[in-house]
Amino acid sequence: MELRKIKNTDLLVAPINFGGNVFGWTLDEKQSFDILDQFSGAGFNFVDTADTYSWWVNGKGGQSEEIIGKWMRQRGNRNDLVIATKVGSETKEHGFDISKKHILKSVDESLARLQTDHIDLYYTHFDDNKTPVEETLEAYDEVIKAGKVRYIAASNVSPERLKESFEVAEKNNLPKYVALQPHYNLLEREKFETEYADLVKEYDLSVFTYWSLAAGFLTGKYRTEEDLAKSTRGEGVRKYLNEKGIEVLKALDEISEKHATTQASVALAWLLANPLVTAPIVSATSESQLKTLFEAPKLSLNSDDMELLNNVSL
Repeated sequence: MELRKIKNTDLLVAPINFGGNVFGWTLDEKQSFDILDQFSGAGFNFVDTADTYSWWVNGKGGQSEEIIGKWMRQRGNRNDLVIATKVGSETKEHGFDISKKHILKSVDESLARLQTDHIDLYYTHFDDNKTPVEETLEAYDEVIKAGKVRYIAASNVSPERLKESFEVAEKNNLPKYVALQPHYNLLEREKFETEYADLVKEYDLSVFTYWSLAAGFLTGKYRTEEDLAKSTRGEGVRKYLNEKGIEVLKALDEISEKHATTQASVALAWLLANPLVTAPIVSATSESQLKTLFEAPKLSLNSDDMELLNNVSL
């Protein structure tokens, strides 16, 4: 499998980034180990999590990092993996927080749960929109110099604050973000394409998209209101049950049938065809879903496929 370089780093990653939000939520520890074994066994090496997954279950999170940490320790494969985690999200215990105090405390807690001495890619998960960007970057500078973090990235940060972060980093010789994790898929295009794409080019950022399958809608399993009861995430896709959503599914049906693959593989291949996207983040909870992820990097969409998908998803 051809690995892709995270820009401005020495990290090489497979073109699918596994989303670890399911660990400790919809998958228990044993099931998580099995999925991770299959994922890594197929040659994929990039796992994404956050310090607060899944806080909506226990109020504070940490389960995902703990499971990944136990799995890496038991398999002895830490050096074969690129691990991304995040800081700054809210829980029932605290609000959004990217203060220096919170970052310095949180990074040590993440390292302990992950049972590792370093984090490869550390994200500002959510901006609290009050901590000066210089304070946040100074905290990152400290943990990078301590060897606890290799590189930093940004997720839910406004274009204005993202731009300010680069200006402050340049002026004060502080670490710069190397990647962006935006909400981007066939049904959520406008914000990334109009507000972030130019910044990605300007600052030479790698892009790892989250909700790459629109919370599962782009798999094609949700087509009626009755289908929403199929999973715990069903209600989250209700907003896509409209004319545009159905037209996108029809296009995915047509193209997936032509290529003898799944709708999800086509939706991921569409993302991978974008030169700005390095690796979509996507989860799986079964062997069949994993196979869909594995097929996506091998799928080459032609110009007619791309035109159809681009037209119906605008």
